[in-house]
Order: sequence, then structure tokens, then C-alpha cells
Amino acid sequence: MLISGYTYLKNASSLGYPFIESILSVLSICEEFIIALGEGEDDTEKLILNLKSDKIKIIHTIWNKDNFIGGKEFSRQADIALSECKHEWVLHLQCDEIIHENDLPKIIKLIKNYNSNFKIEGFLFKYLHFYGNYDYICNSPQWYRNEIRLFRNKINVKPYRDSQGFRIDNRKLNVIKTDIEVFHYSRVSNPNLLSKKMSAFQSMYNNSNNDAPKNVGNITIFEQNGESLDSFNGTHPSIMNNRIQKIDWIFNYDPKKVRMSFKYKLKLFFEKLTGYMFFEYKNYKILS
Repeated sequence: MLISGYTYLKNASSLGYPFIESILSVLSICEEFIIALGEGEDDTEKLILNLKSDKIKIIHTIWNKDNFIGGKEFSRQADIALSECKHEWVLHLQCDEIIHENDLPKIIKLIKNYNSNFKIEGFLFKYLHFYGNYDYICNSPQWYRNEIRLFRNKINVKPYRDSQGFRIDNRKLNVIKTDIEVFHYSRVSNPNLLSKKMSAFQSMYNNSNNDAPKNVGNITIFEQNGESLDSFNGTHPSIMNNRIQKIDWIFNYDPKKVRMSFKYKLKLFFEKLTGYMFFEYKNYKILS
């Protein structure tokens, strides 16, 4: 019942991704950790090598610009790394996703409990999407609530679309929903660095930087996108403490300035009332 971890990276250091923290957050429970590393111009590879871990295997890749539409290259890079994973279970984290140390024993327990139940193909983890700084999380309906991050290997699982989720021969995986949390720090960064990061990210969907945000300023982009935020009152993974202490920007959130569509307001209202998000996109089948 061994675990293979994997991710894919390209210029992760210069774009401010917490990729080292992401790797270290799960490395202790993985027998191996595969990294598809795209050609870059920064010190991403050097920082990985500085970890001096025999578990880490780097696969050097070339990103195909013909796939820079709809995030297809993300999926191809994810599949390159996944194809190198050799153990029974696979744990996937993207380079801005981190698992809390308190949840690592839960992952081991899940695998032990369900290893012989082959109806269960994977597990859903709950997402905390941090935004602006480390004190706020997104609650608007456009942010996914759960996603598959742990699944069986050697059953033809493939990254789906832009690699956010997975499928088997284009069908949804049969999964169990868990309370394990993914700390997703995609929108937490110095504003200038965040602008650069978002431009690079958007280019992977439109093959151009023309439609990417040119300047995030004091991170008022959430107003443009109709973001609604909740305060986060929990504890962050300890691996993030150093980054949190070095925060060098100010984020001011004014809920009165949030512009949200009536449809989103209605969905959010019913979620808070019932605990269920109506018409939520679900790229998986939850088994009871």
C-alpha cells in the first residue's frame, strides 16, 4: 500500500508558487515523488535538488505551445509525471496546493481502510481557496468545493481537460468524500508577482497574454470577478509559516464592493442554508 506523489512545474520559483512547501507537505508519506519539470529560466530545479531527497525523481520536459489553449498542456504534463508513478496509490498536488500535517495520518488510514475495496477508485479532498492574503478564503460558487487528489494507480486514470480532475476512459471515478483539506494558495502573493503569475497562467488557456490581467494593483481583481470571501479562522500547514511571516503587502477586503451575479448570490444563499451547492460541477461520482 505504497504511495507515489507527483506534480508538474515550469518557472515555479520566479512566479512565486509555494512548490517546495507543496512537495514537502506530503513527501514523508510518499515512497517516491515524480516531478515533470518544464524547461525554465529560473532556479526551480536548483531548489528541488537542494532538498536532497532520494524520493524525488525529476523528468525534464518540453512544453508544447500548440497545447496552450484550454489548459491542455497542463494535462499533458500531468500525464507525463503520472505515467512514471509505480506504486498502488497516487497522490497528486499542484504546485500551489498543500496538505496540512494533521491530515497525513488520515490519508494513510483511508488507504488501509479501502485498499481491498476496488469499487473505490479515489478520494475527494475539500478545498480552501485562499485569496488576497492568508486570512481569507473564497466562497463564491465559481470556485470548486472538492476535487480528487488521491486515487488508485494502474486503472487507466488520466488527467481530465486542464488536469484539475481525472477520469477513466472518459468516465467519472467512483470516489469517497473526505474531510481532508487542500490549502490552495493560488491567489496569495505580492500584487506585482501575482500579476505576473496570472498572466503566465492565463496564457495557458488562450495561447497569448493579450487577455491576461496586466496589473492586479492592490488585488482588487476580486471585485471584477465577483468574489465573495470568508475569514479563515483555522491553522495553516506549519510548512507555510515562513512564507506567512514574510508577507510584504496589505490586502483590504470590503464586502460592500463585491459584485456578484444574482445566480451566484442565490446559489450561495442555498449553500449556507442547506450545506449543499446546487448545480455544482462534479467531475466524479460519490459512493455512499
